[in-house]
Amino acid sequence: MSEMSRTEVAAPQRARAVGRTASFEEFYVAELPRLVALARGLCPAHVAEDVAQEAMLVAYRRWREVSSLERPDLWIRRTCANLAVSQFRRRLVELRATARLAGRRTPPVELSETSEEFWTAVRGLPQRQAQAAALRFVYDMPIADIAATLGTSEGTVKQHLSRARHALAVALDATPQATQEEQP
Repeated sequence: MSEMSRTEVAAPQRARAVGRTASFEEFYVAELPRLVALARGLCPAHVAEDVAQEAMLVAYRRWREVSSLERPDLWIRRTCANLAVSQFRRRLVELRATARLAGRRTPPVELSETSEEFWTAVRGLPQRQAQAAALRFVYDMPIADIAATLGTSEGTVKQHLSRARHALAVALDATPQATQEEQP
């Protein structure tokens, strides 16, 4: 009870007053502080307010149904508790998956010095040229597929590849060669 007073956390008269005829705004103001306290008891403090807000969002979306309940305050508390437990379970699954995957890491492929020099030069190209070149060299994609992947025309891809090839030839001190597919 460090951040909230006991009157905020335990105000049963106010909760009973928030009955069938209350507006969502009144319900929200009356219940939110206690929902945050409930969530703090069930999940880490840094997510407690999010869980409480999520419970309120569920109530807001279903307000016609919730407001007609005899005790909407009990419904929202159950919803908050369920969301807190779900959040805890989800986090536990994420941690297990992360631990499991951490053991499966394969070491990165070591590139030769010339390959590393080439990819360093590709990363130095303008973004679209680098993307087009990487798709071409890594996946050996045809121009049409590169255009579809980048959401641009085939002519634009040809231009990017031509400019990339020229810039790479200059950077790597080589002579650019055009492929038959890229010839107009």
